[in-house]
Amino acid sequence: MTRVLFVCLGNICRSPTAEAVFRTRASATGLAAQADSAGTGDWHVGDPPYGPMQQAAREAGYEMSDLRARQVSAEDFHRFDLILAMDEKNLADLERIRPVGARARLALFLEHAPDLGRSVPDPYYTRDFTGVLGLIETATDALIHRLRAA
Repeated sequence: MTRVLFVCLGNICRSPTAEAVFRTRASATGLAAQADSAGTGDWHVGDPPYGPMQQAAREAGYEMSDLRARQVSAEDFHRFDLILAMDEKNLADLERIRPVGARARLALFLEHAPDLGRSVPDPYYTRDFTGVLGLIETATDALIHRLRAA
């Protein structure tokens, strides 16, 4: 079973959406995987995903109202096989706090679908919740394809 952690800045838009999409689509394909999400910052710990992001996800068939923001912990680097950052700043922050001897592989989420670019834009600022959801769906399908082929 592959364990994947999706990481963004505050864990209220991109990473919980990736978690919800991955869980739904991995389950639909029969992929044995677990998913979680976290943020590099602690501003929103305990908060649900951002309302407009939840609405876009719900309209596309993904439920994430039960998720709550949390901050990445040192333990995450040992519990997960793959930690996927939504952008290069998140990846740099993860590399900076990664404990010595950690087993998780760090990468950008979009490395699995490089034709989409390098970073998932933050819809909290761009306000393009539907566009970000579509990007996450496409990248998730590519990630699942890679994991199934491994």
